[in-house]
Amino acid sequence: MSGHDAVLVERIALGAGSAQLGLVTMNRPAELNPIDLASGRALGVAFEDLVADEQVRVVAVTGAGRAFSAGGDMKKYQELQRDAQGFPAFLAEMHGIFMKIPQHPKPFVALVNGITVAGGIELMLACDFAIASTSARIGDAHLNFGQMGGGGVLALLPHAVGPARARELVLSGRLLPPEEALDWGLVSRVVPDGELVAAAIAFATDVAEKSPLAVGNAKRVLNAAYWEGTGLSAGMRLEREATSRYCLTSHDAHEGLSAFADKRRPAFTGR
Repeated sequence: MSGHDAVLVERIALGAGSAQLGLVTMNRPAELNPIDLASGRALGVAFEDLVADEQVRVVAVTGAGRAFSAGGDMKKYQELQRDAQGFPAFLAEMHGIFMKIPQHPKPFVALVNGITVAGGIELMLACDFAIASTSARIGDAHLNFGQMGGGGVLALLPHAVGPARARELVLSGRLLPPEEALDWGLVSRVVPDGELVAAAIAFATDVAEKSPLAVGNAKRVLNAAYWEGTGLSAGMRLEREATSRYCLTSHDAHEGLSAFADKRRPAFTGR
């Protein structure tokens, strides 16, 4: 395990092969893992390092202790929100780190434990999907402290749960228990406390059997319409173009077909 004091990075082997799960843990549990400039940058560095590692097939992010993340550092905000240049620059940098997640070719999974509000829900929404534990409590909560979401929640939440539910969650400031978050579509499933990493390993093991090139292409097409707001016809065109290019030019597409015909396991190379 390695990393910045506030962010720990672990590589977990998946089965007998060389594939790994990259696990990033926000590690300021006494403060409920706040995301300030230093920890946000450390997250960005950790993500970039894991994406660049060919053995890492999936990246998961979680929090130490009883919170995923309670959001920004409120104490530091007292000074930062009086800085007319520094505060917008901080928001822009956090946007850059979070919004790069859907552009990375590897799946990113939020492992949501405990309190997940403000910057915590914004990081969760930037990931490809989230798995929650039974102790998770998920909401926005910016307005409870006279704040506004600035890391993406106001733009992303309506896409995730629909505009009416997004307005309810933001304006009320309430926190959803995991079962309700699952019903709303904020998380993909709920597991018992202590089983989040095991759930991520199981998912990553499935992904590791696939072509990394195909996984990256599929994620790019899946996210394009969602993040860029393209219409259905544009999304369908992107799908046709990406699939044609992959199937006609990649080793892995032909290897998958050959393995099927030969009744053997495919040997994907990511080319």
